[in-house]
Amino acid sequence: MPAPIPVELHPYTPAWRELANAEIARLHHAFGTNVVAIHHIGSTSIPGIHAKPIIDLMPEVLHLAPLDDPESTLPALGYALWGEYGIAGRRYCTLDDPQTGKRRIQLHCFEQGHEAIARHLAFRDYLIANPEIAREYDAEKQRCRHLHPNDSHAYTDAKAEWIAAHLPAALEHYSLVSHINCAVCEISPFAHPFDRLIAISARFTDWRSNRILP
Repeated sequence: MPAPIPVELHPYTPAWRELANAEIARLHHAFGTNVVAIHHIGSTSIPGIHAKPIIDLMPEVLHLAPLDDPESTLPALGYALWGEYGIAGRRYCTLDDPQTGKRRIQLHCFEQGHEAIARHLAFRDYLIANPEIAREYDAEKQRCRHLHPNDSHAYTDAKAEWIAAHLPAALEHYSLVSHINCAVCEISPFAHPFDRLIAISARFTDWRSNRILP
């Protein structure tokens, strides 16, 4: 288990997206054909809120077994492997700066179809789409940081209740957006605008009639 680290919250910077994209390109080459997608998640992916200056990436892979090999490409790239680290079906990896020793990147690897993938993407997209709620989350992060300035583990546990309370709304938003995106993809780019609107409305109606209410 990696030791807890001090909680440093920095204002958002577009440089985080650039760092994420650069590492995603490096990881795509390392994972090869085993990778499905690599997502930038966590607070550094949400404009306007503070975050620890650590990039969270979520590789979505076909098979986890290759990641358990200590001779795999991840250790060669400088990553430490920590196994599931409390979440079944995950492989957690960390990359520290060799000069400062500070953590730079965290990987949360899951096999394609794992339920955690949708949760991470839903929470990220929900906060991006709702800046007021993102600001509330930012305030909660600041509160938890003041409670546990030197213990990143306790800090994460402290804000878990807030995240859990907002996750149902995030998942509902994610489901709706996914339905609309599917409708848009299915419509011919040459379709009349009215026909496009009808198709999207039909998808929305279908989503409302089939979603599971809490």
